[in-house]
Amino acid sequence: MRFNETKLKLIQFLADGEFHSGSELAKSLGISRSAVWKNIEGFASIGMEVIAVSGKGYRLNQPLELLKQSTIDAFLSPSVKPLLSGLEIHPQIDSTNRFLVNSVGQGCCSGTVCLAEMQTAGRGRFDRQWISPFGHNIYLSLLWRFLEGPAALSGFSLAVGVAIVRTLKKFGVNDVGLKWPNDILWRKQKLGGILVEVLGEANGPCAAVIGLGINFYISEKSARMIDQDWIDLERILGDSRPSRNVLVSGILNDLVPVVASFETTGLAPYLDEWHQWDCLYGEAVELSVGNSRVRGDVSGITSDGLLILRDKMGRLSQFASGEVSFYKEGS
Repeated sequence: MRFNETKLKLIQFLADGEFHSGSELAKSLGISRSAVWKNIEGFASIGMEVIAVSGKGYRLNQPLELLKQSTIDAFLSPSVKPLLSGLEIHPQIDSTNRFLVNSVGQGCCSGTVCLAEMQTAGRGRFDRQWISPFGHNIYLSLLWRFLEGPAALSGFSLAVGVAIVRTLKKFGVNDVGLKWPNDILWRKQKLGGILVEVLGEANGPCAAVIGLGINFYISEKSARMIDQDWIDLERILGDSRPSRNVLVSGILNDLVPVVASFETTGLAPYLDEWHQWDCLYGEAVELSVGNSRVRGDVSGITSDGLLILRDKMGRLSQFASGEVSFYKEGS
């Protein structure tokens, strides 16, 4: 489904979750009632469920709070605003990360934020699909330029994770933690993910695109497309969950200072919090690295963010990358 001005206005009318008659919508939009129905038919393809009742009209199964730049700006910290060079909100995009990655070579400024109501090709690590229905979750990417090369960003994604957990805890999300290297979990269920892509010469300046996805509300239909244990803020917080716009502001208020100072501080200032929120510590896991699989108990991370595994013989090994999954003996 492609967005145009009519579709966006129709979504704005329906966003309150109340019934709106076909004739009311047609008059407001300057189109026919059949055109209203034709547009609404296409909403299912973007994860929006519309209820139609004769004599009442149409309403969304779940109200939407659309992203709004003025609201996000209003809740940004005065110390963070000067560090941001731009904030773009797209109704639909292939991937917020891809958009900024493609912008790096075009001189896009450090501190540029890209947000989207939906992604058609959202992705996580190893190019896994990130389910991205319209208007219900957080899809955010931030571009930052560094004077040093990629080697100076060792442990960077872990510091980003600490920033996000700080935000979630401020909004009352208890029992949230970090799964090395880039997952945000709530009681071992995935609440969000981080994808950092670094571009640049080995010994020269580089740019990092920090991508973040947070499950705000996942419908049952969208849930059927997710192949792992998941959770969303709706199920954790219910009516006490924050608004999407305020949550975006909170994320940027915590994330941007961490990113802006990382080249100077490195991972060290965030290690204590990482250890405190480490969901894997002491757990039996399987680590997949390429075609190899290694099992062991997690003994934490090193000062530069490497995962430490202890095997059955008590030997310690360190890993810079890989895919971690929980396992039980005999599984």
